[in-house]
Amino acid sequence: MSGGLNPGGAPNAAAVLSVRDLSVRISGEAGVNEAVKALSLAVERGQTFALVGESGCGKSMTALALLRLLPEAGRIASGAIELDEIDLNRLPESGMRAVRGGQIGIIFQEPSTSLNPVMTVGAQILEVLHTHTGQRGADAVQRAIDWLGRVGIPDPAQRFNDYPFQFSGGQKQRVMIAIALAAQPRLLIADEPTTALDVTVQAQILQLLADIQAEMGLAILLITHDLTVVRHVADHVALMRDGQILLTVDAPTFFKAPDHPYARQLLAAIPTFAKRGHSLLRPDEPLPHSKFAGPGGSSISSVLSVKDLTVSYAQRQGLLRRQGAAVRVVDGVSFELAAGETLALLGESGCGKTTTAKALLRLLDKQAHVGGRVELGGVSVFDAGSAALKRLRQSLQIVFQDPYASLNPRMLVGQILEEGVAALRPDRSRRDRQAQIARLLDRVGLPSNTVRRYPHEFSGGQRQRIAIARALSVEPKVLVCDEPTSALDVSVQAQILELLKVLQQEFNMGYLFITHNFGVVEYLSDRIAVMHQGRIIEIGATESVLKNARHPETRRLLAAVPRL
Repeated sequence: MSGGLNPGGAPNAAAVLSVRDLSVRISGEAGVNEAVKALSLAVERGQTFALVGESGCGKSMTALALLRLLPEAGRIASGAIELDEIDLNRLPESGMRAVRGGQIGIIFQEPSTSLNPVMTVGAQILEVLHTHTGQRGADAVQRAIDWLGRVGIPDPAQRFNDYPFQFSGGQKQRVMIAIALAAQPRLLIADEPTTALDVTVQAQILQLLADIQAEMGLAILLITHDLTVVRHVADHVALMRDGQILLTVDAPTFFKAPDHPYARQLLAAIPTFAKRGHSLLRPDEPLPHSKFAGPGGSSISSVLSVKDLTVSYAQRQGLLRRQGAAVRVVDGVSFELAAGETLALLGESGCGKTTTAKALLRLLDKQAHVGGRVELGGVSVFDAGSAALKRLRQSLQIVFQDPYASLNPRMLVGQILEEGVAALRPDRSRRDRQAQIARLLDRVGLPSNTVRRYPHEFSGGQRQRIAIARALSVEPKVLVCDEPTSALDVSVQAQILELLKVLQQEFNMGYLFITHNFGVVEYLSDRIAVMHQGRIIEIGATESVLKNARHPETRRLLAAVPRL
């Protein structure tokens, strides 16, 4: 083994973090499950150690065990965890509180559920500085503002007093990174730190982490499913499956000559333009062709028409938060979506992509002023009354970016899936609904007992599969996909992309695909629309935009894409 381990698995004396034979057990109704099995690794000062594997393999559980933040049903069964020469398993809880945030920082996978919704982001950074450093008063405030600026938040002094809900998904992840680094810890555990980020901000964050790592000698344990990120930042890679590490090698060896079939399978599942039309899991097997003929062909007429869409939010100003001038977030967006077509909507975090999607589904009626015209199958969406809107929503569904926030935590998954079908397809009997749900769960790669479990019992990637199954359950004509694969590892992502292709062929659905993953765009989309500051600045056939981008902003996005 390498990556800070001497031959035989003994940790190197230079390691900041040394883990030996760590086993974690989780008690549940079905008995005791060994989530992590005899795991050993070491992370040296100034190095990045990547822990890679499929969703649910035990990566995040390992991170929680290192910080002693396991769920109530979990416990460390055996093994040692040492930070420098401190045995963390022997520290009292008061000692661990000093370690968390001070000596070990962590960036969690889901910023929406990690940030306190009733505290400003500035107050949350100050909390770390007050707890773990000697900085107080104006010095601490300035330091917090500096961190917001370093992670790419525009107008950091102005945004210091804003709340998490006022930030986009990518911006919330940047705030989480600022909180994790504020006390300048010795070890940073980064659990999917770039999942919610577009390619340009991802490049900024990775460069930021590299700069701080060089400056402080920071040791980084990177937990991710994004192999392109691993390729560019990791010194060592450990491949994890079913709770145990299968392979630990230096990063160049992992990508050039991986000595394990599972590693080769993951690398083959990464979507690219060259793999269009073929299965990512079975490269020799072609996928069904879309019925969309393309911009130059005889494509089916538009199923979704968007003309001059605008979305404006009223600003609140002053102590009494009086309504001020409106801020236009989406400014004159127009496009057509044909049946059977996949239109990818790209752009940096905060450019208005998700706002556009929510406006199309009339999810912003009470929060913003929405203008323009949207027609679904020739029917005006914005003019529809409640009864007509219910019928339209059968044909227009969405998969949200954050599956944890979009699934009701108090309902069983079976109830969540059946609720939509019962409301929008009342003609179907309960037996038919349940049979359909069973088929959908099988097609998105989830076991049949999923219907009897709650959302919190699943990993982030598994929850996203549930959200996709829910959206598809009413067989819509148009599916809006807002980062539907951002939480998925490459092999499950490949399954979902193939499922979307097959379903599109079967039901002739149009996809509006919002994403920052250019590999997915290259593999899946027929056309690309690029958004910048609320406007579509370029739109065209996928190959044309990728190879002959006209707008400087599009070229900048393409230049930032990490590739293997």
